[in-house]
Amino acid sequence: MNRFSLPVLLVMAFATERIAAADDTALYSAPWQLRSLALADTVGVESSAAAFTDSNGNIDIAQSTVVGSRYHLTPQWAPFLRLGFVGNNAPGAALDGTSFGNPVVGATYTRTLAKYRLAAAWSTTLPVGTGGGDTPDPRAARVNTAAITARPADSAMFDVDYMTETLGIDVAYLNRGFTAQAEANVAQEIRTRGAGARFRTSADMALHAGYFVGSHVSLGTDLRYQRWLSRDAMTQTDTDTLTLALGLRAHVGLGEHASLHPGISYTRGLNARGTALPVITDQTNAVQIDAHVLF
Repeated sequence: MNRFSLPVLLVMAFATERIAAADDTALYSAPWQLRSLALADTVGVESSAAAFTDSNGNIDIAQSTVVGSRYHLTPQWAPFLRLGFVGNNAPGAALDGTSFGNPVVGATYTRTLAKYRLAAAWSTTLPVGTGGGDTPDPRAARVNTAAITARPADSAMFDVDYMTETLGIDVAYLNRGFTAQAEANVAQEIRTRGAGARFRTSADMALHAGYFVGSHVSLGTDLRYQRWLSRDAMTQTDTDTLTLALGLRAHVGLGEHASLHPGISYTRGLNARGTALPVITDQTNAVQIDAHVLF
């Protein structure tokens, strides 16, 4: 071994470690009820079906679809847009209906530090969804109620009378195919449709754990807790909502710079079955199929 061998070996070892670290952090398990911290532009669609029972024991099924996109203006800053649509198959054809939720616009700022990803996010809803006001269409209003229970993480989208400002932070740890992510949000809602201005505030916290089985399949689970900090007379949901999600996701390459990430998950409410909602019980029981393209 000559005098240059040791420095060369050290450089090679350092480079190998850096490449391995990069490969480890590239294996990111996207959550079901938290913000995605994937470092890529994204277009995706999420379709879910949720089943409920009303006070008479009748089955109520809500089908919701949310489409969204995110584009990185810089490696750190990425604005995003989410649009939601929902249909309801209620007991009796007279109660069936459809609704368009409030669009959600916002931006995330993400930094990567070794095996950690840190993010801050802001979003607002645009209160233009159907089924709002003091005398809403009863079918659309019922659909919105079902959508809030079906998709508690997207409740602001279907609170169509309110403009909701949300601030949140995330931290994720990635290592050897394992992802652990934590999230916290505070949402201020302002009633902008109907008589009288009203304000209410909520907070939620969520945890995600995921693991890659090989490089093309990941398993993931979320636990999300939401609590109303202050409510108004229009609030018809329980104070606490706790949901658990379990799912499986595939990761497929689409050429050199794009990849497809389809998944299926089941979300279940763990809180007691509520009675605050006027039509359906306040407990989530939903299956979701989604697909996201990263490029």
